[in-house]
Amino acid sequence: MFDRDIWQEIFHSIKNNKLRTFLTGFSVGWGIFILVMLLGSVNGMQNGFHNQFNDDATNTIFVSPGKTSKAYAGFEAERRIQFKNDDIEYIKKSFGGDFEQISGRMRRGTTARYKSETGTYQVQAVHPDFQVIEKTIIMDGRFINTNDLLSSSKVAVIGRKVAEDLFKKEDPIGKFVEFNGLPFRVIGVFTDDGDDNAERGIFAPISTYQRIYGNTENIDQIALTYNTSYDLTKALEFSRRLEDIMKRRHKISPEDQAGIFVWNYAEAFDNISSFTGLLNKGSIFVVILILIAGIVGIGNIMIFIIKERTKEIGVRKALGAEPWQIIKLVLFESIFITGLSGFIGLLFATGILAAIGPNIKTDAFADPSVSFSTVVTATVILVIAGVLAGLIPAVKAANVKPIVALSDK
Repeated sequence: MFDRDIWQEIFHSIKNNKLRTFLTGFSVGWGIFILVMLLGSVNGMQNGFHNQFNDDATNTIFVSPGKTSKAYAGFEAERRIQFKNDDIEYIKKSFGGDFEQISGRMRRGTTARYKSETGTYQVQAVHPDFQVIEKTIIMDGRFINTNDLLSSSKVAVIGRKVAEDLFKKEDPIGKFVEFNGLPFRVIGVFTDDGDDNAERGIFAPISTYQRIYGNTENIDQIALTYNTSYDLTKALEFSRRLEDIMKRRHKISPEDQAGIFVWNYAEAFDNISSFTGLLNKGSIFVVILILIAGIVGIGNIMIFIIKERTKEIGVRKALGAEPWQIIKLVLFESIFITGLSGFIGLLFATGILAAIGPNIKTDAFADPSVSFSTVVTATVILVIAGVLAGLIPAVKAANVKPIVALSDK
């Protein structure tokens, strides 16, 4: 219940110790401010990482050829590995139940022209499965299909930004665009929620680009998605088996880390989670140290105030005040100072994050913010800190003997 006398005494005590109260309260408020800002920053890093990977399915593995660093099976070191269409068929036969989608990929730059408009873009020549692997959203028309692949059709799916650059307000579907002087028919327009730069890309059938560039079966990279029922352990085990079998196929030493590169999103997400988890723990540890300093400061103030009011406390006890009434007075003052200063720090930090957070969107950092549970946790920490700061001084005050207090000078 609200006790007017207690609160009058609390405000009177604070008024008589303005500077000390401000300095110690500031340390608590600063600790809460740092806690919220650090946790918000960690969340911003997590959001940035997830936005980077949001363009692709989270169960994706990329297999890329490299250059061997060791001699093996009669082959010299520094041998460049080249993937071909047969590698995709080999993976399909070897890992029937492990993968869901698979696609080769070639990347080539192109100068695109439609009527008087031109632009330079990157073409990704892929298989139809790549739509699922890269989570490509078709906003108009369709994606590449099996018939396009088998007939090596000169068709293209262009990004929304490409359509705006070349076609302005005109509908691009069915129109012909020149890629490095060769006519391609536009069959679809795609968008990308996570990356505007991706919308400046173009997709084409990989068989078409293999014919254009030397009539070969070469591919630059293999992308596939593993079984969605796999947990992290199974996903990593699958990528290790995939790496081993591709090394055997291309006569690469098992110890050679440069011949083939296998990049698994599951491992990347696990590393990110571990990293941000460490950041969270480090942030909390730093803030605990700051809060401890604030608690000690407030405890010192309360001890000093009790020393100044020793005679007053003795009079209260002589007149029949119970120990718990003395403890309540000291604890209320401690909690009030801690709670008010910490709440100001909390409001200031959440206000800054709310104001600038939504406007920050980069590849590595995006929308720093704190959850409601974090705010509630910080509030609980404030109350606990206030109790801890005032507990020892309150017990000391309650144990003051009236006869000793009244004789105090």
